[in-house]
Amino acid sequence: MVKSIPGSVYQAGDVVIGGLFPVHVKAPQPKLDFRSEKVNASCEIFNQRAYRWLQAMIFAVEEINSNPDLLPNFTLGYLAADTCLAESTTLLAAMAMITGQEVHLANSECGSVPTVPVIVGDARSSASIVVANTLGVFDVPMVSYLASCVCLSDNRRYPLFFRTMPSDAAQAWAMAELLHLMGWTWVGLVSADDDYGRFGMQMLMDALRGTEVCVAYHEVIPKDYPKMTMQRIVETIQKSTARAVVTFLIDQDAKALFEEVVHQNVTDKQWIANEAWVTYSTVSIPRNIPSLAGTIGFALRKADIPGVGAFLARLNPSLSSLESDPFMKELWETLFGCSLSAGLGETLCSGSEVIGIGESLYTDVSQLRITYNVYKAVYAIAHAIKNMLACEPGGGPFQQGQCPDIRRLQPVQIAHYLREVNFTTPLKEWMNFDENGDPPASYDIINWHVTPQGTIEFVTVGHFVSTQGSDGQFHIDMDKLMWGGRSRHKVPVSVCSNPCPPGTRKAVQKGKPVCCFDCLPCAEGEISNQTGSLECIRCPERFWSNSNHTVCIPQQVDFLSYNDTMGIVLSVISAVGATLTAATFATFLYYRHTPLVRANNSEVSFMLLLSLKLCFLCSLAFIGRPVAWSCMLRHTLFGISFVLCVSCLLSRTVVVLVAFRSTLPGENLMRYVGPAQQRLGISICTLVQVLICVLWLTLAPPQPAERDIMDHWGPKIILECAIGSVVGFSLVLGYIGLLACLSLLLAFLARKLPDNFNEAKLITFSMLIFCTVWVAFVPAYISSPGKYTVAVEIFAILASSYGLLFCIFAPKCFIILLRPERNTKKQLMAR
Repeated sequence: MVKSIPGSVYQAGDVVIGGLFPVHVKAPQPKLDFRSEKVNASCEIFNQRAYRWLQAMIFAVEEINSNPDLLPNFTLGYLAADTCLAESTTLLAAMAMITGQEVHLANSECGSVPTVPVIVGDARSSASIVVANTLGVFDVPMVSYLASCVCLSDNRRYPLFFRTMPSDAAQAWAMAELLHLMGWTWVGLVSADDDYGRFGMQMLMDALRGTEVCVAYHEVIPKDYPKMTMQRIVETIQKSTARAVVTFLIDQDAKALFEEVVHQNVTDKQWIANEAWVTYSTVSIPRNIPSLAGTIGFALRKADIPGVGAFLARLNPSLSSLESDPFMKELWETLFGCSLSAGLGETLCSGSEVIGIGESLYTDVSQLRITYNVYKAVYAIAHAIKNMLACEPGGGPFQQGQCPDIRRLQPVQIAHYLREVNFTTPLKEWMNFDENGDPPASYDIINWHVTPQGTIEFVTVGHFVSTQGSDGQFHIDMDKLMWGGRSRHKVPVSVCSNPCPPGTRKAVQKGKPVCCFDCLPCAEGEISNQTGSLECIRCPERFWSNSNHTVCIPQQVDFLSYNDTMGIVLSVISAVGATLTAATFATFLYYRHTPLVRANNSEVSFMLLLSLKLCFLCSLAFIGRPVAWSCMLRHTLFGISFVLCVSCLLSRTVVVLVAFRSTLPGENLMRYVGPAQQRLGISICTLVQVLICVLWLTLAPPQPAERDIMDHWGPKIILECAIGSVVGFSLVLGYIGLLACLSLLLAFLARKLPDNFNEAKLITFSMLIFCTVWVAFVPAYISSPGKYTVAVEIFAILASSYGLLFCIFAPKCFIILLRPERNTKKQLMAR
């Protein structure tokens, strides 16, 4: 028989519900010498919050009993025991309840205690695991109001375990979502050395797996809180660059940790609290505010239970109350600082003191969270019993359709009905248990605000709600958040490396977590347009990255345009050359009857001027966006006009040579180089070029083409005219070069003609310029990039055209216009 367990509170009923509450937080130490039995050992350190939970169970039972619609003609009873916050005493109390062997039990009849078929409790995950393993042998279900370890969701190991407290899996998922939302990718972890802390952190790490959040350190707080270990843990927290610290601690562990945090003056950390201490008033004391202001965490849903405040304040230490409730004396003496029994030097309580609502931790009904869980646990059991009472004989869920015998209730039967409960609480919250015995998860997101009076206010800034089959819905009002105090609204930064800006990519630092990285610029032609890009994106075809590597912009299309400065200059030079040629043509036409014009075969001169004008104008075809017709026109016009020009010069050179090299008497060679023969020769030379151009355009004509080149600004798309046939283009240029060289050779042979007639010298100089320009053109053309290739070609055309115009016609125009006295037959014939 059990001789001694912590005190109990009992009320008879048709079904008696058991309750386990840590009314004291320190169990008596056993004597390890085993020489004698320790008698009347009592627990220490009265816990007002836990006693409030016990009273909440009583309140819920009385509320249900007074409700004729829920359990008519049926009465619930209760048996609530103190667990002293230790696994051994918790198991002792639970075993005494289900076996009916409690010897110190007030309000019992003849010392007889009915067996308890269901237990509300325990508060701790570790104790719940011990009790659930033991009670499983007796098929007794438990409905815990605070045990949150995810391990208890294993319905194979704990098939009779239920809870109104959400599993830590939901809280861990919500914490991971919060870290991601706030951008805290470099965090520290602190957990308790128990099942709650170990399993909670394991669930959090599982939730963080595959995300960008990395763990800087993980510290575990021992249960005996050794000073050296606590100092080392806090030093690790302080030295770490991780500003965000996530905790999975019960309230006593949190209190011990923050005593050392305050002692070492750690004030630059952002604490992420779990539900066990986020609204714990003994942690949010004024001395902790500099270190903990701005704390954010998850709390159970707050409820406003009507009538519970008045129920808690009803207590009075009358004789009957002291006998029925062994905790009343400690509560009263703790609340009012007096003694109910005479003692030396102690103030005696009058017994007429009044408990004020909200004046103590016991009557603080502003944060009814765990209290509401106790309330829901009792209601879940009541609804299970209601469904039992509604069972019709022959239609029951057990063998042969049997219904449970409510007067001799078997624990396994109430466990079956607990799995099926689906109801709405008096506070209009839907409640049920899933296949693992877990309820729907519902959390308030709490932020610690500092009030003007210098106290902490728990402000609800968001919510997290999960339903079966979903991870949950997360909502937070960022405008309500405060960090570290009243004036700091900027979200703290907790990263190992600052996010890589657009235009760069992450490169993980060797030997460090993935959250520690360098930011490398994207390569040319690649971009990243988001912060924290893992890879750079190659720009699509015809696009290139801008200078910041953040946007793909169309590649620059490069061609010699009329809008370019170079295009304008070359167009003006071409137009000036064509104008000068036209002016020369007009001058020769006007003075066509003068000896100088007549002596130079005016017909060939006019033909030469016409071809020169075509040479000047053909350069304009090289300017502008290349299209099919312009590509064919520019090369054919260039080839034909220059052949016509050189043919005219060749014809004049031949005439000069024939005229001044005829030395034999009676030899009349001029009849072979008359005007008709000159026209025929020029026509034949030009027709050969025309034939070459026709074949070229027919077989492989020049076409518009694109070519990519790279400069210091990136690649450019060069629009140009591809020559089509290399042979055709070579024949056109080679034919012009052949005629030019032949003309230069003949003019060189005629260079020593009489000075009075210097036509041969002029042709020689013009051909020297022509050939020099085109010889220099070849390397310049090959080495020039982009549109400068076309510019070089135009420059060669214009330079050679100007050379021919000035060398051939400038001296004649000078004589015609400025020295008319020399424009006589006598001057021309003089030797």
